[in-house]
Amino acid sequence: MDKVMTVSQLNEYIKRVFDSDPLLRQVAVSGELSNYKIYPSGHHYFSLKDAGGVLRCVMFKGSASRIRFRPEVGMHVILTGRVGVYPRDGAYQFYAESMTPEGVGDLFVAFEQLKEKLAAEGLFDPGRKKPLPRYPHRIAIITSGAGAAVQDMLRILGKRYPLSKVLVMPVRVQGAEAPLEIASAIRYANRWKIADVIITGRGGGSMEDLWAFNDERVARMIAASEIPVVSAVGHEPDVTISDFVADLRAATPSNGAELVAPDQAQLRQRLQHDGGRMAEALRRQIKFARQRLDTLARARVMTDATAYVQERRLYLDQLQNRLEMTAARHLERARGDFARLTAALDALSPMKVLGRGYALAQSEGVIVKDSKQLNVGQSVCVQLEQGGFHATVTDIWEEEHGTAELKL
Repeated sequence: MDKVMTVSQLNEYIKRVFDSDPLLRQVAVSGELSNYKIYPSGHHYFSLKDAGGVLRCVMFKGSASRIRFRPEVGMHVILTGRVGVYPRDGAYQFYAESMTPEGVGDLFVAFEQLKEKLAAEGLFDPGRKKPLPRYPHRIAIITSGAGAAVQDMLRILGKRYPLSKVLVMPVRVQGAEAPLEIASAIRYANRWKIADVIITGRGGGSMEDLWAFNDERVARMIAASEIPVVSAVGHEPDVTISDFVADLRAATPSNGAELVAPDQAQLRQRLQHDGGRMAEALRRQIKFARQRLDTLARARVMTDATAYVQERRLYLDQLQNRLEMTAARHLERARGDFARLTAALDALSPMKVLGRGYALAQSEGVIVKDSKQLNVGQSVCVQLEQGGFHATVTDIWEEEHGTAELKL
């Protein structure tokens, strides 16, 4: 052994060997994500593993910012980058420059992840969607000012409902700057209340071309809009996150214009139909009023001014006769009731009993019914049918039959 190397020297030598190997400078490797961590610096540290081994990986902030989806533990991905040695640890690791899901595109994964996230937050719920105004006075179009889509929408709106004022807010609809411009335009329209309804969208294209309308910033701004928003992106098969969040989805930009504006030809036809119905209803009312007027004109009260008074007078006479007859019957019943009650009371009168030879004895105002109420020498008042007398008790007995001797 000719030379002794320090640990640092050996690590540096190994690093240069790795860096000089063309195969290790540009490598594509597949595996399953594990121990995924994102540090405050923006760098991503994780492991890539398969059934036979584990590879330590790092993706610096610049490369990580280009990832369109959210990496998750257990996800199978394909990494491209280089293999290098970190001299301080003396361990090799993979420096990833790009990451794509294995088997599907990264845009598809990002779309599904954001869709699931926003759906869980309730941004797709039908209950939060606002109805569109039936007759909008102002319509804002947020799209590219140079595209064919805006011309189609302007043409359709001008033909269908020229009464509304259309405001075009030109923005980029493709590229890295597009999501921020679209979201800012929606925020501006809400802040200054410049429209009754908003149409945002663009013509058809690839998923990459339409990606601005799959951006989370745009989706949240549409959800927060107080003005109803119609999403009109691409062609019929194209579906974006904006379509799920918006208050109404249109199949195309042209269809979006048709949905927000009523058709003036149909409105005229409806007005003519309603006007005809109103005229017919008015004619029926006039006809009915004329018939009623003719009936009233032929009435006796209109031909003879005193007829009504005479009829009312006869009616009053009839009422008077009915009242007199009713009062007489009531008085007769009352007299009969009085006679029956008088006879009943007379039958119960003690004077009737005295008339048959009986007498009524009282002592100190109390009627004497039992000899036990009396004492010898007690004064008694005796009432006869005609007059009465006072007596003094000389003898008392309790037998059922016999005579009492009274000293007058």
